[in-house]
Amino acid sequence: MAATGRKHLVRDFNHFITCYLCRGYLIKPTTVTECLHTFCKSCIVQHFEESNDCPKCGIQVHETNPLEMLRLDNTLEEIIFKLVPGLREKEEQQELDFWKKNQPKANVQENLRCQRFGLPDDRGDDGEDGEDAADEDYHRSDPQIAICLDCLRNTGQAGERSVTDLMKRFIRCSSRVTVGTIKKFLSLKLKLPSSYELDVLCNGEIMGRDHTLEFIYMTRWRLHGENTYPMVLEYRPRIDFG
Repeated sequence: MAATGRKHLVRDFNHFITCYLCRGYLIKPTTVTECLHTFCKSCIVQHFEESNDCPKCGIQVHETNPLEMLRLDNTLEEIIFKLVPGLREKEEQQELDFWKKNQPKANVQENLRCQRFGLPDDRGDDGEDGEDAADEDYHRSDPQIAICLDCLRNTGQAGERSVTDLMKRFIRCSSRVTVGTIKKFLSLKLKLPSSYELDVLCNGEIMGRDHTLEFIYMTRWRLHGENTYPMVLEYRPRIDFG
């Protein structure tokens, strides 16, 4: 006699795909590397503004900066989206609606890309091919790297006043992102004209446009024993040596 398999319902898996903090489905599931408990990204980031302990087990995650011990779980995110029909579309629409209400319409799509995926895609110099390609591939599965973007002051350049500090200096993005993409990201966030040129430096050395963050980390940042994580990149108005 053939055994009949029991059909599993989504609620059978709720224990594994819901957030301990908000009790909803995990959105951008983010794991604490010290204890492997997973929460919504926004929930755990907000919790760490008030505490350095894991909200579920109470372990101290980090003495000073628990955000360093968080890792996005892209695989779990895809599993949840497959288990819960319509969840992906609902979240994307809610996010789009939020940015439409809080930002100028011309900046909605670009800022969505920056907020959700770290940086805009770096394909095509004219921006058209790049935007089409970015809609299909946000480098979600790439190895991730955390960086800090600092404004380099007192360069003596005429355009220095136009280059200011970012509201959020710390970002996490694909390690395959290039310096050229970093420059596009900075120009977007600082609202610089397209003709404005920036230099991006690591340990005082100007980085080439095609250098990836992984290459810079391995060949410039990690070799200095006193350097810590995350990697710090500085930016300034381009200096004309001619």
